[in-house]
Formats: sequence, C-alpha cells, structure tokens
Amino acid sequence: MTPVDISLPPLPSSPDENCFFFSFLRSLAAAASVGDSLRSPSMPSPSDEEASTLLSSSSPELEDDEEKAYESSEKIIVPGADDEERDGDAPSFSWRKLWLFTGPGFLMSIAFLDPGNLEGDLQAGAIAGYSLLWLLMWATMMGLLIQMLSARLGVATGRHLAEHCREEYPLWARVSLWVMAELALIGADIQEVIGSAIAIKILSRGVLPLWSGVVITALDCFIFLFLENYGVRKLEAFFAVLISTMAVSFAWMFGEAKPSGRELLIGILVPKLNSRTIRQAVGVVGCVIMPHNVYLHSALVQSRKVDPNKKNRVQEALHYYTIESTIALIVSFMINLFVTTVFAKGFYGSKEAGAIGLENAGQYLEQKYGGGLLPILYIWGIGLLAAGQSSTITGTYAGQFIMGGFLNLRLKKWLRALITRSFAIVPTMIVALFFDTSDAALDVLNEWLNVLQSVQIPFALIPLLTLVSKEQVMGNFKIGHLTRVLTWVVAALLIIINAYLLLNFFSSEVNGPLFGSIVSLILALYIGFVSYLILRGFDLLDQFVSIIHKRFL
Repeated sequence: MTPVDISLPPLPSSPDENCFFFSFLRSLAAAASVGDSLRSPSMPSPSDEEASTLLSSSSPELEDDEEKAYESSEKIIVPGADDEERDGDAPSFSWRKLWLFTGPGFLMSIAFLDPGNLEGDLQAGAIAGYSLLWLLMWATMMGLLIQMLSARLGVATGRHLAEHCREEYPLWARVSLWVMAELALIGADIQEVIGSAIAIKILSRGVLPLWSGVVITALDCFIFLFLENYGVRKLEAFFAVLISTMAVSFAWMFGEAKPSGRELLIGILVPKLNSRTIRQAVGVVGCVIMPHNVYLHSALVQSRKVDPNKKNRVQEALHYYTIESTIALIVSFMINLFVTTVFAKGFYGSKEAGAIGLENAGQYLEQKYGGGLLPILYIWGIGLLAAGQSSTITGTYAGQFIMGGFLNLRLKKWLRALITRSFAIVPTMIVALFFDTSDAALDVLNEWLNVLQSVQIPFALIPLLTLVSKEQVMGNFKIGHLTRVLTWVVAALLIIINAYLLLNFFSSEVNGPLFGSIVSLILALYIGFVSYLILRGFDLLDQFVSIIHKRFL
C-alpha cells in the first residue's frame, strides 16, 4: 500500500507496532486533517469512521498526489534543458538558473554558523590562536562533501533522508533513528535558543533576563510561518538578510581587531596540532557536521521542481546546487574565520583565555577593544542574535521534515511548527531558569549538549552513505567506488574524532560504580546499533544471515 493524505504507515498488523504512541500520533493527524481521506477499494470499511482516514490506496496514480517536503504549488519552477537534448549533453551555464537554484545551500549553511559553532570558534581562537584555521577550512570542506551527498539523495530520488530511512529500515531501527534525530535537534535547538537569549540580554544591557529571551525566541516560529505563506523565495530572502547581518557584524569586529595577516595565512596553510589544543580541534570538527542538517538539506533541494526521471534535469540541478552550496560554505567559512581570528588576536596567551564562553564573550571584547562609534559589545550581540534566530528557524524547518518523514505524519504547517517548537522550547525554558546563575553553569551545559550532538552523528551519516551507494535507490546517480571510499573515510574520521571527545568527556565526568555501569550499558547498546547500521550499509548483515541459513538450516 502507498500511504496518502495525513496517514502514518498502514495500521500495524503486529503487536510490536500497535502501541499507544503511534495510535496517539494517528489520532492527532486525523484530528488536524481537513477534508475526506481516500480509501483503498481492496480494504474493508472499518467500523470507526475516524480510522478510515488511516487507510491507504494501492493505486499508483495516487503516488504523485502524496507530496513530500513541499506541495507542488510551493515549488519553484526552473526552466530546464531543451527536451531535444540527449542524456549525455551538458546544458550551458546560466546565471539566471543559478539564481533560481540559489537558496537551499544558504539555509543549509546556517548550521555552520549557529551559536554552538561561534562558541567553538571563539574558544579555538582564544586557546589555540591562529593554529587551527587550517582545520576549520578542511572541516568545512568535509561538511560540503556530506551536504552534497544529502542534496544528491533529495534531487535524484525526489524524497528526503527521513522518508528513505522509514522505508529502508525495520520498525525498531527507524524508530531508534527518529528518536536520535529528535534528540540531536533538541540539543542543537537548546544551544541556538540560549544563544539568541544571550544576545537579547546583551543588547538590552541585562534588562531582559535569559528566560525572557527564550520566550521571545520561541515566537520565531510565527515569523517562519508568516514568511512561508508568502513563498519559498521570501523565506530564503529573509535568511539571506540574517546571514548578511552576521557577515557585516563579524567582519566589522575583524576590522576593529586588526589581526595579523601573516599569522592568519600561516594558520590556514600550515597544519599544526599539539596536546594542549586537541580538545579545541575536536570541537572545531564536531561543530561542523550537524545531524539535523543532513536531513534538512535533502529536503530543501526539493523546493525546486526537478523531475527525478529526467537525467538531464537531475544533472543540471546537482550542478547548480554544487556551485550554490560551495559559495554558501565559503561565506560561512569566512564568518567563522572572522570570529576565530578576533579572539586569537585579543586573548591568545592571556590568563582569561580559558574562561571565555558565549555568555561572557561580549564583556571580554568590550574590555579589550573598548567602545567607539558602535561599541564592539553590541556588534557581537547583533551578530549573535542573527546567528541564533536564523538557526532556530531552520531547526524548526528541519524538525518538520524529520517528523513528517519518519512518521509519515501529515499535519497543517502551524501544528507541525508548534509541535516541533515545543520539543525544544520546554527543555530550553527549564535550562534558562536553572542555569542562569553563572557563566560556568552554562559552559557545563554546553559541554553536555556538544556530547549529545556528537553521539548522534553516526545516525545521520551512516544511513545517508548507505542510501547514496544503492543503485536501487539512486539509479544512475549512485555514487562511484572512489567517492564511496572517500565518504566512508570521512565518516570514519568524524566518528573517531567524536569518539575521542566522548571518551575524554566521560572519563572526567563519570564517577561511581552505579553511574559507570549505566554508562557502560548505554555505550554497549550504542556501539551495537552503530555496528548494525554499518554492517547493513555494506550488505554484510544479509550476507552473514545467508551464510548462517545455508550452513545450519
């Protein structure tokens, strides 16, 4: 059966699937629906009228009616290659087409600029100076590779990563992946909302406390819904303004600080790493790959109308998305570089270098660089606010795609945004009330949230690499052997780096036999699930089961 309308996957036939949670979500979807649902002629009519909305039709004609990330009316039409062109012909470059395809990559790049990344930048600069700029550049390049695979999946198949995971994995695995994606999103959103709240506190000179900044930031989902009603391009233009605000603010700070051009160039071109800066190095790499962003980009690219059955159109879209995403991440790299170098110039080697965090960075900047026409404290606050607001709205966007894709839950936009926002705002409000006591408390919280983000990375990367390597999923656009090896090496490197972060963190935080036993059990389950995803990705699991079956049965 092919699910349509607002339904989740067909009603469960096994006891494992017939749980209260899924029943509740189905009831929620049915309550929010408008209009009658389609029934399958081959299915008997249920006695409960509400249950009829959960039925699915096996008619292939209905597959085109089930929209994924965007409705047909929302998609931007890009004039394609001439129908007479053969598949092997490459269409000529067009600035107009590049402009029409520009948007998804810049929304994706915001995850490289969220408050968590800015905190990693300022700490890397203050503690390691210019020495980690090379790593920032290479980490951004790795991020570009991963994001282009995400875009490739979305364009070539017309479906985003969460939808593919729903069909690729058994129930227990896809539910686990969904929970992990939601946890990653919540962790990222808490950092982003707190970052916005800190910026509001700075700009109000402390009149508005942290919790009130959280409330103000919580309302950004209504800005998102308002702009979305005016079309995708209006929403993209709004994000372009926020990115421009960040670029101008942090470039202004860069000009005020006047960092050494020679040391900056050496930092980018000459790799340096030592035991004193290893933690900041891990933080730089760990902040770049955001799990929810991998899901997000595969959905964003579907805002342009591209027929996945036409090879020329798919090739053309991938060509322009590659250019657009590269430009977007160059911009994000420059913004991160500005922040890192400002703090490298001002605080590297100073006694306060290890004490600087997102909460007190503005005060340290003001003490170091003073006032001026526009005090640097306010410049920092404006840039931080733009980073926080843009990332929280894209987080809401990502949450809608993740929820809708994994659960096939089709709700009205306002309801989906409200549910997605509530997932993060409720814990964030608790955080704001209990952690608004000292800078140290927020720094400890940020460390825990970074760990939460790190443990989720394999659950986005491994499914993505598995799917883009499958011919039955990607068809002619399956990645080649060399690209597959390269991407798995990058994924392994990222997983190893984050494993180091986790080992370093838990070795210092885990105390006592009871806590140690709980952490060990969770770690064993974690490693087991990651191993399952890897084995399935290389088809080793099926081969193993086949060997066992032939040998013993």
